[in-house]
Amino acid sequence: MGPSLPRRRVPFTDVPAASHPDTTAAPASADAIAAAGPVALADRRPLVPAERLVAEMVPPPRFAGVSFGSYLPDSSQPSQYEAVQVLEQFAASLNSGSTTPRRSWFRRAAPAPSGPAGIYLDGGYGVGKTHLLASLWHATPGPKAFGTFVELTNLVGALTFKGAVETLSGHRLLCIDEFELDDPGDTVLVSTLLSRLVENGVKLCATSNTLPEKLGEGRFAAADFLREIQGLSAHFRPLRIDGQDYRHRGLPEAPPPYTDEVVTERAARTPGASLDDFDGLLEHLKAVHPSRYGALLDDVQAVFLRGVHQVDDQSTALRLVVLADRMYDRELPITASGLPFDQVFTEEMLRGGYRKKYLRAISRLVALARDSAKSA
Repeated sequence: MGPSLPRRRVPFTDVPAASHPDTTAAPASADAIAAAGPVALADRRPLVPAERLVAEMVPPPRFAGVSFGSYLPDSSQPSQYEAVQVLEQFAASLNSGSTTPRRSWFRRAAPAPSGPAGIYLDGGYGVGKTHLLASLWHATPGPKAFGTFVELTNLVGALTFKGAVETLSGHRLLCIDEFELDDPGDTVLVSTLLSRLVENGVKLCATSNTLPEKLGEGRFAAADFLREIQGLSAHFRPLRIDGQDYRHRGLPEAPPPYTDEVVTERAARTPGASLDDFDGLLEHLKAVHPSRYGALLDDVQAVFLRGVHQVDDQSTALRLVVLADRMYDRELPITASGLPFDQVFTEEMLRGGYRKKYLRAISRLVALARDSAKSA
């Protein structure tokens, strides 16, 4: 199996790397870091080289060690057993050495090997789709890439469409988590990208969540997916994964918020803390490209926010969704004052076209707030 690409750190400020202090010195102690006080995310203006975006296209830390063997299917759900078997076979075909991706831009590459170019995992929240997707990634020799739908669109923005095709055409496998059908423009963009990659022999696997009220309606999400990706539909095998769905579990209840004073005091004594006023952070996100939100969190071990309130502007809310994803990937506990996170989006937003994004963000923000409460 080829080596996976490591997560790399690069300078997160706009100062060129060569002008930074020597980084070979011994790392500061936890006491020294705490004594320096919390950083403000709103003071950071990350400069993220395109090569870092590509190098960091690996499963998030919480899925760094998963495998097909560590996935525990529900004994009452045969589709979960089937999913493991199908993906193991898919991984075996990629390990056979019969698939050799080729770079091509101006001309079409040789025909791809027979068999499905991709697998689409369709199901509700919490049935283990990301676990299975990451397991496929780990079981496949490189070069390979793993990212969310949003990260993929951000990569195209950073590299240009042509650059993204040329870079990813050298990969054996591209895994796309949380494929989103709520933005027609982005869906068409990614559909065109994937079509070009399939022409160049890249294998694909994608996941997407079915909205709660659509569960039980056959293959609704899969049908939407295949329609939206048009020319790719013949190459994908839809695979439904059933299980306890999000509708039955309901939204998690957020822990009660703290006071501003408690948030500030805890941030001051927490190594690797960031401390921001919610309004200031949301305003700062307007000036930072979403592809750089991960770099905002470099070296941060815990997030502290003062004055969380309901967000009623959709553009601001969508930026918060991306930041929540990056904090969740890094498993950063959040200590906050103000409004509980299960009330941060308006009822109108939760009924709208981006509902799935907001439900996911609430679930993740509440989980991180609970992590903070456990360690308090």
